[in-house]
Parts: sequence; C-alpha cells; structure tokens
Amino acid sequence: MSDVSDESDPLALERQVCFALSVAARSVVAVYRPVLEPLGLTHPQYLVMLALWQHAPLSLKELSRLLLLDPGTLSPLLKRLEAIGYIRRERDRTDERALAVTLTPDGQALRQQAERVPATIIDRLGMSLQELQTLHGALTEVIAAATTHAKVEAAD
Repeated sequence: MSDVSDESDPLALERQVCFALSVAARSVVAVYRPVLEPLGLTHPQYLVMLALWQHAPLSLKELSRLLLLDPGTLSPLLKRLEAIGYIRRERDRTDERALAVTLTPDGQALRQQAERVPATIIDRLGMSLQELQTLHGALTEVIAAATTHAKVEAAD
C-alpha cells in the first residue's frame, strides 16, 4: 500500500485523464446501444451513417478522414452496412482506384428515425444541452491536441 495520498499521487487512477475518457466513452456507448438497436445499428455504424447523412457521397478516404478511422477499420463497418441495405460501395467513375460510398433509399429513409436519437440520449444522460455542448467543446480540444501531438511524433 502506498503512503501517497490520492490528491498528491500523480499516478492515482482517479486523476488520470485517460481513465476518465475511457470509462466515459464506454458508458456513453452503452447508453446509445438500446437506442440504436431498433435502427439495426451499432455505435460505430451510427457514426458512419451520421457522416454519410451529412456529406454523402463520400470516398472511403474522405470518410476515413472525417471519422478519424483508418480504412482497414472502416471497411468491415461498410460491408455490414451494405449487407443490411443502408449503403452502396462502388468504384468512383472518375477514379477507379477510389471507392465511393453512397446511401441507398433505405439508408436515406433511416435518417428520419435517427433524428430522435440525440434528444433521447440527452434525456437518458440527464444532462442539459448546454452541459453537453461544453463537454463536446472540451473533448474537441483534447482530440485536436492529441491528434497534433500524434502527427508531431510520427514526423520525428
């Protein structure tokens, strides 16, 4: 047992940003799960659909950039969404090397049902919209800082 108090211990679990982010991410995804289930979507698939509802059609490269996921991670998600009929993957007519991702009519129609998701999540979390917007802003700053650091490390 350590003699260091939790308040002064730089390695105290409860003080770690990575721990708080990890637990928060798992907990929030768990809140989404039953809300997304009737739509036939997992949380990662929901994120893909959000990007497509906003920006479709997208190349695999563009989708990967928007979601901050490598194409290898994204490909199985896209295959599953295609299998359930929400998207279509096709070679880009102007560049055969690029894969274009488009919404099917069923994928477009799903948006109407999905429009209820944000309000349902806000209600289930029991937090105000203002609190969640503040949290979103702080997390966006963390993502930008971590992404910038990762790029600097990769360049070294």
